[in-house]
Amino acid sequence: MFKSTNNKALHPLMLAGTGSDVGKSIIATALCRIFRQNGYRPAPFKAQNMALNSYVTADGLEIGRAQAVQAEAAGIPCEADMNPILLKPQSDHTSQVVLLGKPIGNKNAYDYWRHEGKEELRKEVHAAFDRLSQRFNPIVMEGAGSIAELNLRDTDLVNMPMARYADARVILVADIDRGGVFASAYGSIMLQDEEDRKRIKGIIINKFRGDMRLFEEGRRMLEDVCGVPVLGVIPFMKDIHIDEEDSVDLKIKDEALAQQKEKNDRVCVKVIRLPYISNFTDFNALGRDPRVVLSYTDKADELRQADIIILPGTKSTINDLCWLHQSGMAEAILRAHRDGKTILGICGGYQMMGQTIADPDGIEGSVASMPGLGLLPIHTTMLPEKRTQQVTFHFEGHECHGYEIHQGVSNTDQPIIQSDHCVGTYIHGILDNQPFVDFLLRPFADRIGDHHETIDYQVYKQQQYDLLADRVRQYLDMDALYSILHL
Repeated sequence: MFKSTNNKALHPLMLAGTGSDVGKSIIATALCRIFRQNGYRPAPFKAQNMALNSYVTADGLEIGRAQAVQAEAAGIPCEADMNPILLKPQSDHTSQVVLLGKPIGNKNAYDYWRHEGKEELRKEVHAAFDRLSQRFNPIVMEGAGSIAELNLRDTDLVNMPMARYADARVILVADIDRGGVFASAYGSIMLQDEEDRKRIKGIIINKFRGDMRLFEEGRRMLEDVCGVPVLGVIPFMKDIHIDEEDSVDLKIKDEALAQQKEKNDRVCVKVIRLPYISNFTDFNALGRDPRVVLSYTDKADELRQADIIILPGTKSTINDLCWLHQSGMAEAILRAHRDGKTILGICGGYQMMGQTIADPDGIEGSVASMPGLGLLPIHTTMLPEKRTQQVTFHFEGHECHGYEIHQGVSNTDQPIIQSDHCVGTYIHGILDNQPFVDFLLRPFADRIGDHHETIDYQVYKQQQYDLLADRVRQYLDMDALYSILHL
């Protein structure tokens, strides 16, 4: 195995993609861990991210969840410079723009992708990269979507223009599972101009299923037509669990997890899959608890199976509350409550469980106020200022940790509200705290007994980073990668 020390500088590395969801984030996470294991001090960087999964830094700034995960894998605290621009979709056409951890307003897609104001954003992105590169090496950069979107090239902040500024070595990530890997890899390279084409130094084939010996000839053919080496063919890693950037495969992932457990003595937890669900990583720890079978649903009749129903966070609370009523979910939740089921609301889900939601400034749209589900004695008002902070709180004698990201405020200072088998909180990550999970499952103690051994989720996550690094080392030519990156 290649050994290195942190006194030898490396070029920045950019993982660019043939498209969205090809696995750039997970490979970036693996490389952050590998570089750390090899004696370097890496840091992640994604100039612009579009995601509803976010995290709060120690100084109260908001970034994409993927970069927080990559920083954790690298063994360093996350910071806003790692993801200077975060776009949080609020509708099919509008996103909140978060710059260096603070929201600066909402933009529709047409206005955002025009030239006006882009150079100011570009300067901010470059400055963030410069600050990171003075303290860390290597910088593990991540592109966004496809690098071959010709119509967006002039306003692109995150892909090849960023690679040029950083003098990064670019590795193209292609997803073989979706098919068309030859065309997508070749097209992505050939559609670059000459300067950018030379910057692409290798290809990683990701999400391979089956016997890799069957692709040996394909690998050679891909190298011949693209003119760059294939540095690795990474298998589909469904047995390694890293927090996800977005909800593309959420339903598939959760169903696969649920099928691994016998249901007869487990607590059935249903998370409402809201249209604008955010921070669904809140439920990863609970989903790993051996006492629980957790799944997501957007169907009212499936709530009849649930012991616990969770209303998650959302980027558009009022819109998703309207959806609850239109879909029949609201009625099903209220019926489940009358039947004695436990209802848990987190952040936007907590707001929905209250008596009223007021939006006098039109933060979320044209609805000035709306009744909530009436399950908790709170009233919420949407305000222009977003609250983003890490929090420490005590629960049943234990110190617990989490973070808050929310636009509205409610008329209580209590971190957790309980009323008639309903629980609500603004705290994301609350289910990463074992005392709270034990409290939530306590009513079902007679069924689940004491024979299910729980896990320490923080230890579990570190184990997963190590497993991921081991797996990627096995299939990626790290010697060739270091040769590409050495200054």
